[in-house]
Amino acid sequence: MKLLRAVVIVSYFVIATLPLAWLALTSIKTYDDTISAHAKFIPQTQHATSAGHEPAADSTVSATGDSEASSEATSARFTPTLAAYRDLSRPVAGTPSNFYHYLGNSIIIGLLSTLAAVCLGTICAYGFSRFKIPGSKDWLFFILSTRFLPPLAVVVPVLVMYRWFALENTHVGLILLYTSFNLSLAVWLMKGFVDEIPRAFEEAALVDGYSRLRTFVMVIVPQAATGMAVTGVFCLISSWNEFGFAMTLNNTEAKTVPVYFAGLQGNIEGVPWPQIAAGMMIFVAPIVVFTVLVRRHLLRGVTFGTIKQ
Repeated sequence: MKLLRAVVIVSYFVIATLPLAWLALTSIKTYDDTISAHAKFIPQTQHATSAGHEPAADSTVSATGDSEASSEATSARFTPTLAAYRDLSRPVAGTPSNFYHYLGNSIIIGLLSTLAAVCLGTICAYGFSRFKIPGSKDWLFFILSTRFLPPLAVVVPVLVMYRWFALENTHVGLILLYTSFNLSLAVWLMKGFVDEIPRAFEEAALVDGYSRLRTFVMVIVPQAATGMAVTGVFCLISSWNEFGFAMTLNNTEAKTVPVYFAGLQGNIEGVPWPQIAAGMMIFVAPIVVFTVLVRRHLLRGVTFGTIKQ
């Protein structure tokens, strides 16, 4: 059983990481290697041959066979280079800024919208969980229904509204938009976590003289940290990868990395695949780092509430 479990886990890990491994290899290739008809996935090492070793003239057949085998072996090899990572600091033809400008936009918009969605979602979930609100089930369904409609279906009225309030091509505009779309997910996720926190903790704090606000900050928030971590991961991934609104509502100033990558497809010099792969490796790094940092909360959050105390 342990062997079978190990085989399944390793197989899934290999399949899941194969796209990232291919991106990593592509990011250290030259442009010619990436568009080559033969797949090249083995980094080139130093040549074993030297100037003093030459094939004999009477071994034509052997030399021919060796050359064919050598050509087949070298066809899968490439010379690794970090030029693609260095090129990220320079604007590509047709783009006004370099990759790191758009990465900074993604970090600012993604982090602030996630923080706002998690904080507002936790407060709303606490209100629905602890207070008797008339029509609370209807309100919760209404909040959830905001995710039924595809975001791009409302892009035209949102664009008109943003032009009216001068929010087009601004970081604040995307932060507000991503927060509003992630808020419904945050409320529903956090309500499940807040419902599992015993009310006795709050009652003890209120008896000790804590105000309702201080009780929420000192008691509820630490207990709901696991749920906030889980919700933060989902909200960050959603805003980090969003493309439609980021492309429609912005010209240059607040464009994010997905829009930057999409703009490279029409490059007159050809699609710079090594540069795209290098940018993708840097682009996914913050999500991986954030997930690793909150992995303990994620593991607790997945099983939160399954065991009754």
